[in-house]
Amino acid sequence: MNPKLRTARIVLPVVMGILCLVAWEAIVRGLRISPHILPGPADIGRALVEDWPLLSAALWVTLKITASAFVSAVLVGGAIAILFSLSKWIELTFFPYAVIMQVTPVVAIAPLLIIWVDNVQVALLICAWLVAFFPILSNTIVGLNSADHNLRDLFRLYGATPGQTLRRLRIPSAMPYFLAGVRISGGLSLIGAVVAEFVAGAGGQGSGLAYRILEAGYQLKTPRMFAALLMISCTGVLIFLATSWVSQRILRRWHESAMERES
Repeated sequence: MNPKLRTARIVLPVVMGILCLVAWEAIVRGLRISPHILPGPADIGRALVEDWPLLSAALWVTLKITASAFVSAVLVGGAIAILFSLSKWIELTFFPYAVIMQVTPVVAIAPLLIIWVDNVQVALLICAWLVAFFPILSNTIVGLNSADHNLRDLFRLYGATPGQTLRRLRIPSAMPYFLAGVRISGGLSLIGAVVAEFVAGAGGQGSGLAYRILEAGYQLKTPRMFAALLMISCTGVLIFLATSWVSQRILRRWHESAMERES
């Protein structure tokens, strides 16, 4: 990538963000808006520093649920996709149920899971996993089925076993699709964890940043709400950057979507 373009990709969003924060602070101070209604960036930063012990502990809980759900989604979603690709009958039988799990709102499922599962953390993990695993499953199935049919016929002609065809042709072909699903699943793991925490928090089962947002709302501590929201947003951005970096590192040497070209 052109060095100027690479620098602009970082500098321009940062400059725009600083300008927006300055304008936000100026509007709040100029109109004398109460911090209980709309805190300025300075109030949010102060709340972030003062409440850091409380918020960091909640962030750690949310991170553990998100990471566990993400890893489980990658492993289980990828394994189920491979199983489906090996047997059309299994895919036809079970894929509709995966779709049902995906389209059912996690907000509707979470109260039931919290009732059925004694451990709240496990219930939250299941909720986040339900949201995160389908992109892995769906993308990987598409990738496994997108392998060149001429090459598949060639493998068959030379007597390759289904396992050899899977390892040497179908899985490499599915890798870009799988990694695209990983990038989507990373963000959805966080969203699923936060939504489940909201449901648990509304029922008095406190944990994670979402519960701290609910708690701060009840206490009219709006700057703390914004601080917690900022931490969730930053976590989501970091997850996206990490998964994109891994995807780029894996694909950059052989796949057109990630190869760098001279402009």
